[in-house]
Amino acid sequence: QVTVAEYGGGSVQPGGSLRLSCIASNFAPNPGCLGWFRQAPGKERESIASQYSPEGSHPDYADSVGGRFTISREKGTRNVLYLQMSRLLPEDSGIYYCAASTSGPRCRQRPLSASTYDHWGQGTPVTVSV
Repeated sequence: QVTVAEYGGGSVQPGGSLRLSCIASNFAPNPGCLGWFRQAPGKERESIASQYSPEGSHPDYADSVGGRFTISREKGTRNVLYLQMSRLLPEDSGIYYCAASTSGPRCRQRPLSASTYDHWGQGTPVTVSV
């Protein structure tokens, strides 16, 4: 059974940076993908980025993050994904979720869709305020 856990949430001032980590245990994509999502209070969950598992695959990003967020994998792994967030804004506050999918076709066709993902973490909170 795949389990997903997020780490690294916390409070940061506007303009600051934060790095979140995602570990997907028992995740052996053949292929698959890992994705980051977030949900602000009173809003729907939205996609941030996705990483397809094969080596050399480029990440997909949602337009909403505007180049401020970057995902990367732990070198040599396919089950550890980082989310580096910079120039944070108060509207970036929310619960950040990592998710895993073992469906190669869904990962290729709809990498930023929540419906692509089968396994979700509990989320980690991020608060951006003065």
